[in-house]
Amino acid sequence: MRRILVDFARSHRYKKRGGDAHQVSLDEAMVSSKERGEDLVALDESLSVLSELDERKSRVVEMRFFGGLNEKEIAETLMVSQETVRRDWRLAKSWLRNRLNESTPNG
Repeated sequence: MRRILVDFARSHRYKKRGGDAHQVSLDEAMVSSKERGEDLVALDESLSVLSELDERKSRVVEMRFFGGLNEKEIAETLMVSQETVRRDWRLAKSWLRNRLNESTPNG
């Protein structure tokens, strides 16, 4: 058992140090980061629209996606139940997915 745990730890450290990292060229990295930047801009614009429609759902997305808060933390911050946060998160994700798919050329 000890050997298994030590081997696992070594392989994890190896991966953590980039041992199994996928190598990409600078050009590929630039394209990838540009696409991600465009995705974030589209998300930001969609969140602005959602905020006009439903401020709380927008705040739930911001706290969860950008702030990394969990349901309990969001519920405490917004002074609502965790079930309300779950429902808002589920509805907001669905709304955002539809909106972002409409705005993409292939969507």
